[in-house]
Amino acid sequence: MFSKPSRREFLRVTAGTGIGFWIGSRPAWSQSRSANSRLNIGVIGVAGQGEHDTNQMISENIVALCDVDERRAAPARQRFPKAKFYTDFRRLLDQKDIDAVLVATPDHTHAVAGVAALKSGRHLYCEKPLAHTVHEVHALMEAARKADRVTQMGTQIHGGTNYRRVVELIRTGAIGQVREVHVWVERAWGGEDLPKETAPVPEGLHYDLWLGPAPERPYHPGVIPANWRKWWDWGGGTLADMGCHYIDLAFWALDLPQPAVIEAEGPPPHPENCPAWLIVRYEFPAAAGQAPVKLIWYHGGKRPPHFAEGKLPPFGGDGLLFVGEKGMMLADYDRHILLPQEQYRDFKRPDPFIPDSIGHYREWIEACKGSGKTLCHFDYSGPLTITVLLGNVAYRSGRRIEWDARRLRIPNAPEAERFLSQPYRKGWTL
Repeated sequence: MFSKPSRREFLRVTAGTGIGFWIGSRPAWSQSRSANSRLNIGVIGVAGQGEHDTNQMISENIVALCDVDERRAAPARQRFPKAKFYTDFRRLLDQKDIDAVLVATPDHTHAVAGVAALKSGRHLYCEKPLAHTVHEVHALMEAARKADRVTQMGTQIHGGTNYRRVVELIRTGAIGQVREVHVWVERAWGGEDLPKETAPVPEGLHYDLWLGPAPERPYHPGVIPANWRKWWDWGGGTLADMGCHYIDLAFWALDLPQPAVIEAEGPPPHPENCPAWLIVRYEFPAAAGQAPVKLIWYHGGKRPPHFAEGKLPPFGGDGLLFVGEKGMMLADYDRHILLPQEQYRDFKRPDPFIPDSIGHYREWIEACKGSGKTLCHFDYSGPLTITVLLGNVAYRSGRRIEWDARRLRIPNAPEAERFLSQPYRKGWTL
């Protein structure tokens, strides 16, 4: 289902010819409109991350806005007074002049909004994680393939220079064959019980629409607008929030397939609450000339043992550690360090061969108009998101799971498959 030409092979061939190595959906753009025309974009979720994303797209026409919270939508409505406003994304999709859609809602409504947008024939930019559950991610991938629209997931750092230099170093063997990667994030979304008390729904918040397909729950101000990430009904904790950003670098550099085995440890699993800390161990099979790889994720104050053992220099914040046969590399969004530093003091770096991005958002805009391709299209970001979400599946099930990526099954622990999806409330479907 996810078999595709190796990105490493494509990169190797195209780097020598000067051809861009962009891979993605074939764009569709009206033949009656020139590439210099502006896209008509509809925005679903206009505050918070949606505001940031919209700011990166103001070169285009923002013709429709949708948000379930009229109070938080007020600044966007003032900024784009000509854009039509909706509280239900389904009504936004009825607007005929929209070419492309941005979805920046909470995780639990990514799929219902995204699949509907694709089925309506619109190009789609969707924030990370691509969806709330593994089955929803698969549904988005399938909808994108059938619609043949341009897609991009909101892993903005993928467009940065530092990630490119890291990928070049890994792929040219600067630290030798990599068999182990550690990824850690200090943030902790989780560890709190759902509020028991109730409160009146504020005026202007369409709470039933905010719930969307999620289970019926009473409103509480401690959940909206951001803390929903702490509970399984709407989010996936720190792993779902940040995994797509950091695991992305390992996925890209090592051309990883989906993992074959996943196991996790953390606090005792809770039916409602995401964990305050978590360690997930992924085992990736050999693929595309790359040896098998073990990737370990940590969050909530947990870090690789290499720090406590004094094997690494001080490195504050979140990051990754690539462990190779000849050396190691620490990296984050903006930095990378080859280790041991003395060994690499006179190291000659390869000439850059991965072209600079024209910009993460600009990739999507231009691809929608027929120029270039997106790098974080759903055939790339879908398997990445599934990998991230499988860490939560292993944790919640309490099992070491063996993943059959082609059939979307867990043959050694079928009881864990209930965490691959979430039942929808009546009236909501994909």
